[in-house]
Amino acid sequence: MASAIGVLTGAGIYLILRVRSFPVVVGTTMLSYAVNLFLFASGRLALDLPPILNPDQAGYSDPLPQALVLTAIVISLGMTAITVMIALGAYLESGSDRFDIDDTPGPGDAEEPADMRTPADYEPAPRREGVRDPDAPDPAPEGGR
Repeated sequence: MASAIGVLTGAGIYLILRVRSFPVVVGTTMLSYAVNLFLFASGRLALDLPPILNPDQAGYSDPLPQALVLTAIVISLGMTAITVMIALGAYLESGSDRFDIDDTPGPGDAEEPADMRTPADYEPAPRREGVRDPDAPDPAPEGGR
């Protein structure tokens, strides 16, 4: 059991570090399987014992790890769906499923057209003669530095 958990964890981490999005999704799924096995194994598996106390049985199996694994399965399914939707959106936006960033601008990285910008974005305000700029420092007194 420990070897299976180790192999799933190692394969999951290896796949998460890939550049493409599909191996990342498969890696997170393998990592969630490893966590599920770890939770299940940590509950001291007992065969042919009821999950509740019964006076006729010598023992019982702990239902908490089973509940935790069931909850983890539901959460990992939801997170896998979210990850697939994010990867699909990134693929449709950029045309590639790679996670690395290159220096070439993408389809949405260009500047706005000039007619879409306001004049305040690209032209300084005109200066008026005789009006002091409120952002300018105070002038030095006469005869001082």
